[in-house]
Order: sequence, then structure tokens, then C-alpha cells
Amino acid sequence: MKKLPIVALIGQTNAGKSSLLNRLAHKNIAIVAREEGTTRDNVMARIDDKFLLIDTAGLKDPTDDFEAGIQDQISDAIDAADLILLTVDSSRHPDYRDKDIAKKALRSRKPVLLLLNKSDLGDSLSENEFLHFGIKPDQTFRVSATTGQGIKELKSAIYHNLRPTTTTKPDGDTSKEQPLTIALIGRPNVGKSSMFNALGQKQQALVSSRQGTTRDVNRVEVRFHGRTLEILDTAGLRKPGKREAGIEKFSALRTLAAIEESDICALLVDATEPHSKLDQSLAGQIIEAGKGIIVVLTKADLVDNTDDILDKLENDFNFLPYAPVLITSSETGQNITKLFELVTEIDQTRHLEIKTSELNKILGEAIIEHPPAGLKNTRPKPKYIVQTDTCPPWFVVHGRDLGLLHWSWKRFLERKIREKYPFVGTPIFFSFRNDQDKRKPDNI
Repeated sequence: MKKLPIVALIGQTNAGKSSLLNRLAHKNIAIVAREEGTTRDNVMARIDDKFLLIDTAGLKDPTDDFEAGIQDQISDAIDAADLILLTVDSSRHPDYRDKDIAKKALRSRKPVLLLLNKSDLGDSLSENEFLHFGIKPDQTFRVSATTGQGIKELKSAIYHNLRPTTTTKPDGDTSKEQPLTIALIGRPNVGKSSMFNALGQKQQALVSSRQGTTRDVNRVEVRFHGRTLEILDTAGLRKPGKREAGIEKFSALRTLAAIEESDICALLVDATEPHSKLDQSLAGQIIEAGKGIIVVLTKADLVDNTDDILDKLENDFNFLPYAPVLITSSETGQNITKLFELVTEIDQTRHLEIKTSELNKILGEAIIEHPPAGLKNTRPKPKYIVQTDTCPPWFVVHGRDLGLLHWSWKRFLERKIREKYPFVGTPIFFSFRNDQDKRKPDNI
């Protein structure tokens, strides 16, 4: 997997940053409203599998403690980003706050593109009004989040500016294998850095009992059975409402970016503390991203009996029956190398392709064992199934009236497939396509 660059949208409130994010992402992710200051946090979207786009809150009165925190957040966005998109409302004359933001962005020595948003409006100003920002005319783009004006040109400029930071290999270049990437994910002080050090066999990460020591993503490469494994140590994620404005917010964004970059995530859970809904939420984010997952119980040396903890884990993570659970201790070295073995096994299952004939045999058995229910005069009729992708495995079921399929039957079909092909630690996805029409398939 490649490391996705981070692109940050910065600018004053009501400049249209959220609308631009939605336009670039082709869906409504950020909250858009006419009221200034609607975006109070960062919103992130993955764009064309090429980069991560972050929408930050706009600058307002720095005398307001809350708004001052937002300003800090923008400063941290500039620090975290590989490319900065300075967004202004082209129908308004720039003021001192626009100039201050431009100075901050240029001072970072990062590439900066100036976006003159709302250029579709009749009162949009000339580019000459924004020359004193110090951004070159060829790095200035007239865009409109409403009509899509200039979006194609903007994307091309983003790709051009990110080219030096992209680590993909040229087509046909097999001189160096791509490492298998494992991200260590979890709450603060759960033992990620200790495990990172144990796995890397070096004291590379700063280990401390103080929560939140790791602010960035640390990396180390190791060799295991002839394969290069890259391990990512991430900042601990707390509940969104408890995250500090500024650096901790962007540590969280880097962690989410690490999930996207990874092939497999090790979700670390502390054996000495009760499991929280945040652990379940993190698991959900890993699954939604389509990554392999291992639940790692840490600090096992500090508890007398892990049976009760394992029972609670099974109950709390009942939506992950396919995820292996590994009991570890970085202090004693218990099962540390076992993680490498599991990662290798999961990587193989993520690449598994099942023959169409085998899949349709399973589908036929599922229909006979549990015929899909429908309405009074209409019954869904699955006809055949094919696998269309790997990493993660994706299956498409063709048939008639599949929109009537109950979610429980879809889960039943997944269980039937996993009975023969367990897909250890691997989420699998389905689409259900009605062959008689061209409607968008229903996904689960």
C-alpha cells in the first residue's frame, strides 16, 4: 500500500471549503450551511485513492478561546499537510485575515494553491485583487463548488504538486517488493509504542506512561520469512469530544490516514481496563476501510486470568467473529512474533479468489437451506454469484428483486461462504444487482 498524501483546505469561514470537499469527493461528507463557522472540526475524505483531503474550520475572532483553538487547528493542518489549498470567497475583497492565513501557508514551505471559490457569481473579483498574497498566478485557480467550474483543472494541479511525495512504483517496475503494512491502532496508553519497539526490536518509539506520547506515525521495517513488513505506530485515539484542539486532532487524522494506508490493522485492547465503545468504533472504521484486522489483548502479564476478559471481548466484538484474538505482553515477549504469523495468514486470505462454480454451489445450498423471504406476491430470486475483487474480497450476487432481501439473509450468505472459506481476519463485502435494470447495486 502507498502512503496517501494529505491535502488541507484552509481559509476563512464561509469561503466554501466544505462545499469544495463535497464536490471533490462526489458526496456530501462535510456539513454545508450559509451560517459562518459551520465546520467546527476536521472532515477527511479519500479522493480517487490518490490523496486524503482535510476540511478545516475557518478562522474567526482570535480573542474567543474556542475560535483561537480553531486557529491552532489550522496551523497544525498546515504542518501536517503535503499540499495546502488556500480557499477564499472571490466575491469578497480580501482582508487582513486572508493575508495572515496566506503568510502562514507560505511560511511552511509547502506547495500552496490559491482557490478563488464562488467564481460562478457575477460579482466575482479579478485575480489581480489577490496578487498581494504572494501566490503565483499559475498556482491560482478559479473554481466553483456549486457548478464544478475549474474542478478538473484543480485536480490535475493537485496531482502534479503531489507527484514527488507519491511512493507508487512505475508500471512494470518489480525491482522492489511492496512491504506488507501493519498499523497498530488503539486508545492512548494501551501499549502501542511498547509493542512497536518489541516488534521492531529497537527503541525507536518514545515509550511513556503519560497518555498521548506518540503524536505522529512512526515506522519500522522488519523481515519475516523472507517478506518485508512495515509496522506503523500511531497516536492513541480518544473520543472525539475529548480530543484537544490542534495537535491531537491532527494526530487522530494521521491515525485514520494510517488505517487507509495499511493492509492489516492490529487493534490493541488493554487487558487491565474495561473495553469501551471507542474500541468498537475503531474496529468499525478498520472494517469500513476494508482492512484486515487482529484484536490484540495487551499487558497480559498484569492480569491473573484472561478467561473473563476473553469472554467480554467475544461479547463486545460479536460483529467480528472472524477476527483472531491474540493475547500478548510486550514486557515478557508473550506471543509477539505470533502477530507476524497471523498477519501473513490474513494477507493470504485477503488475496484469496474463489472459483465461480464453488461460489454458486454455496449460493444454491444457502437458497435451499434458507429460502429468501419477500413480500406477498414478490420474492427475491438470487441467480448466481461472482467474485469481482480482492483486498478486500468483494462478491456480486445477480438476480431479481434483490432489493427485497432482508439483511439477515445477506449475513446468512456470508456465514455460508465463511464455513468453507473462513477469510480469517478479513472483512468481505457484497453487492446485490438486479439484472433487469441498471440501478445502483445495494452494498453491505
